[in-house]
Amino acid sequence: MTHGMRTDTHTSHLDGGRDWRTTAGRYALLPLRIFLGVTFVYAGLDKLTDSAFMKAGGAGSLGDTMRAVRDSSAIPALVDLALKSPVGFGYAIALGELAVGIGILIGLLGRLAALGGALISLSLWLTVSWASSPYYYGNDLAYLMAWLPLVLAGTPYLSADAFLRDRRRRRSGGYR
Repeated sequence: MTHGMRTDTHTSHLDGGRDWRTTAGRYALLPLRIFLGVTFVYAGLDKLTDSAFMKAGGAGSLGDTMRAVRDSSAIPALVDLALKSPVGFGYAIALGELAVGIGILIGLLGRLAALGGALISLSLWLTVSWASSPYYYGNDLAYLMAWLPLVLAGTPYLSADAFLRDRRRRRSGGYR
């Protein structure tokens, strides 16, 4: 006996005989998927429904925002590219956010959706929030870092990717 310390503790088994730590590890990225998915769907819809945002000029417009950050961005050429067609760029960002958000929520092409989210966050960090001081006030950098685990891991559980993978395995193994 080791002074009353039990080393043989037994947790309830979840998920087919696995302990709770294994189950928690398996689904650890699910809250991140839900948060990023909902946030990006909301951001895309918010942009699409904000009449002031989808304009080349005026208070609250994407055009004015881009002109305001042009000289302080890390890549002014990227801002100049967006300023060639602020409305088109606004629609591209909004629709990209929607596609990424929906893709990561349902887990369809999860790594590709996460890569899209990371690229959107990277472009926003290098342009809009680059001048944030101190750097951690710029939330786009935090979003970029949040996307990286999903770029690496994809959406292996509770996802369309998992469903399709399991379906292919059953068909290739002769199970129908």
